[in-house]
Amino acid sequence: MRALVVDPQAPAALRLAEVPEPTPAPAQAVIEVHHASINYGELNGARSGQMPPGAVLGWDASGVVVEAAADGSGPPPGARVVAFASAAWAQLATVDANATAVVPTAVDLADAAALPVAGVTALQALRAGGPVLGKRVLVTGASGGVGRYAVQLAALAGATVVASVGSAARGEGLAELGADQVVVGLTGIDQPVDVILDNVGGPQLVEAWGLLAAGGSLQSIGWTAGEPATFPPYATVGAPKSLTSFTVTGNRGADLATLVTLVAEGSLSAEVCWRGSWDRVAEAAQALFGRRLTGKAVLDVG
Repeated sequence: MRALVVDPQAPAALRLAEVPEPTPAPAQAVIEVHHASINYGELNGARSGQMPPGAVLGWDASGVVVEAAADGSGPPPGARVVAFASAAWAQLATVDANATAVVPTAVDLADAAALPVAGVTALQALRAGGPVLGKRVLVTGASGGVGRYAVQLAALAGATVVASVGSAARGEGLAELGADQVVVGLTGIDQPVDVILDNVGGPQLVEAWGLLAAGGSLQSIGWTAGEPATFPPYATVGAPKSLTSFTVTGNRGADLATLVTLVAEGSLSAEVCWRGSWDRVAEAAQALFGRRLTGKAVLDVG
């Protein structure tokens, strides 16, 4: 089968190649991948040398089950599914049954492919911050994939949402997604916030910490700043509040089912802003690293 593999000499450190078909474990299904989306983590892994040449990457996949899990778990052959995978940038991928959800017919598989990493991260990070009905939620890096889902989900949960972006242009459309206030950086936030979902890190994380109300929660999701966060003396001394290192855990399949249901109902937008053939992955990567995307990039797998 064909797959995108790591190649340090290729544009974006990725190229199409022939690789062996995957062999599923008993609790894994095999899906024919129709669409896959890209994330910073995968691209960084390819270009930084963390992943060996020839490795197949990719976490976000949607497609059709061609072989059900041998242990009887998960969806049957022919089911349209979205999955949190480990080698999704291929024509065939093995997926854990508990990290898979059936996609309603009302949802385009390309939209579903945008949900796994970014959508599940936003949902779980918001849940980790506690109930937000009637509370103020700050989302930093709100123009990215995780950020745009977080804004929508926080608004659906009844929060007052403050969306922080890097420029006025990157804030376009966030009010329509549910943001009550859109700010550049953290300028203009004149009231404490109860929950922070931080995708930026660095000095802005330190500044955001100062905005957190007593008893509040800061979930550290990403670190696009690429700079250290240096807290001044006594910045963490005072009224109790928490800073938590976030990672996706638990039943990802159930969370994916929640997300695709919201998309089917029209309550959640998949926010796909770039879509093209997987042989254009270098173009998509360049746009992502150049911060020219507001939302998710989806690859059509040939």
